[in-house]
Amino acid sequence: MKVRADIAALVREGHSDTSIAARLGCHRNTAARVRQALRLPAADPLSRLYAEAVPTGRVTAPVGRLPLSPERQAANRAALLAALKAA
Repeated sequence: MKVRADIAALVREGHSDTSIAARLGCHRNTAARVRQALRLPAADPLSRLYAEAVPTGRVTAPVGRLPLSPERQAANRAALLAALKAA
């Protein structure tokens, strides 16, 4: 396992020490020590959002019924008319 090389690659991509530790299964301090030994700067908090694609939890399911396509509306209308004529 090439932990040091993997940490260096992820640091260069802009990942934070915490993210690197979670991805590689090592401790956060290990990632920080390797980054410091390689004299690489810490990740910028804003670039972390783009590099790690952190989910925000803001995406929610739509409320209420979803709109139907025109084809589905026509099929539903035809089925309803057929049922009313049969009754």
